[in-house]
Amino acid sequence: MKLTENAAWAPFAARVFRALWIAQLVSNTGSWMQTVGAQWLLVGHSAATVTLVQTVSSLPVVLLALPSGVLADRFDRRKVLLVSQATMLTVATVLTVLAFQGALDPTRLLALTFLLGCGTAPMGPAWQAIQPELVAREQLGQAAALGAVNMNLARAVGPALGGAVVAAAGPGWVFAFNALSYLAIMAVLLTWHRTGTAQAPAAHREGLLAAAQAGRRYVWHAPGIRRILLRTALFIPGGAALWSLLPLVASRSLLLGSGGYGLLLGVVGVGAVGGAFALPAIRRRLSANATLAVGTVIFAAVLVVLATTQLPWLAATVLLPAGLAWISVLSTLNAAIQQRLPGWVRARGLAAYLVVFQGGQALTAPVWGVLADRLGLSASLVIGAVLLAGSAWSVRRWPLRPAEGIDPSPSDHWPVPPLVFQPGPADGPVLVSVTYRIAPQQWTAFTACMRRVARSRRRTGALTWGLYQDGRESGRFIENYVVASWSEHLAQHHSRLTATDRRYEEQARQMLLEGTVPEVVHAFDATAGPAVTLPTAGAEGGQRHPGASGGAAPRMP
Repeated sequence: MKLTENAAWAPFAARVFRALWIAQLVSNTGSWMQTVGAQWLLVGHSAATVTLVQTVSSLPVVLLALPSGVLADRFDRRKVLLVSQATMLTVATVLTVLAFQGALDPTRLLALTFLLGCGTAPMGPAWQAIQPELVAREQLGQAAALGAVNMNLARAVGPALGGAVVAAAGPGWVFAFNALSYLAIMAVLLTWHRTGTAQAPAAHREGLLAAAQAGRRYVWHAPGIRRILLRTALFIPGGAALWSLLPLVASRSLLLGSGGYGLLLGVVGVGAVGGAFALPAIRRRLSANATLAVGTVIFAAVLVVLATTQLPWLAATVLLPAGLAWISVLSTLNAAIQQRLPGWVRARGLAAYLVVFQGGQALTAPVWGVLADRLGLSASLVIGAVLLAGSAWSVRRWPLRPAEGIDPSPSDHWPVPPLVFQPGPADGPVLVSVTYRIAPQQWTAFTACMRRVARSRRRTGALTWGLYQDGRESGRFIENYVVASWSEHLAQHHSRLTATDRRYEEQARQMLLEGTVPEVVHAFDATAGPAVTLPTAGAEGGQRHPGASGGAAPRMP
């Protein structure tokens, strides 16, 4: 089959993507087999206990995703993935040994599942962040869909296989397969040699705390990213009802065993895989927001049917469109955030997405269990459907923002600032002042353009920002913003600005009076040392700032 550029399978033309996809399929299959084994070991306990499997699996991602995003942006993502896989292999081996010894009580099972989640947490941001290194940007949508296909193909095979193995030989063997499955990804990662990475160079890397703050600042000042997180937060609580309560639907409503439960999960996976084939056609006919709304309504309808039926064949039938709806919604959200994030902060931005996605599941899973115990299974499923209906309605009020014109590729277009001394990396804060002279008829349009520039400055490092109009000279505007340190400002210069940021600046500068250019001043904290005038030198070779780190006096030429 020829893999054309726009085909659903086009990313498979990339060798590393293809190899990692196959290895991930093996690992995901093992994870789903283990999920069935773990949940079925707890089916005899309360509904709240059963749903805790999802909570302890997701909670580590919520707690560790943001630090994991910092690690994945700051260190070699391939090595982060290898450490993550090795950690999960170790925990899964312990789980297997305890299962074969018959020593796996609910407390140990949930504790080890939590530790497996701790190994998964560093993997999520790093795995998502390497995708633009593996495929072209225009194929990120297909790559996201294929990632969802991978998970759901594993869901189609793993639960059915896991249920059969549990019924025939006991849960120890599914735990053993899961432990071995981590070796597949490790083997591919060990043979992959990264080239042309988009991570920040070592000279411009922040400390861990500063990197976390930079990631938070970027997300907060990126309206498009915030809207994606909002849409995720509105979908997940209702969507999590299916995954939390399906084991109880299988055992209590449909009177199925572990094999039957595995088959139900498999049906969802088959629907999702079919949905991946249909996604290109769906995207040609529906906008991203329409896809979200329609997919959410379908998922709500499935919950209503599961709440009212005791027929296994009907439940299985409606779970097919549930899989299609799930993959349509999540692929749309994942592709939207991948297309907006620049390389220097990609893992941290994706970590924020994973916190919302996994956090919604972790926090709501025990709630669904408690509701099922107190109100009944059917009432809980209907409540989930109502939440999803509200989420679908809210798409009109809070739609995804259009991504046209967003180009996150790096743009190193700022010149090296001419200084009379060379600041140290930790010197700061740094005040950057830019003066513009604008014709009166352009004042309104200029201030509107500068609002976009303001978000760009804040995303890339500015702690404060303001635009002021000179009270003595008509048409003279002064932009002031403060950056925490000189190294932060150099990061703005060389690694953080994008082509979109450059376009916003150019739009504002088109309104300058003819023959004028912006005047840029870099000012440093004068209280750090005495004011000393030195011969002019470039930032790369000038003298040291009198208040530079270490307190050394400037060296005169």
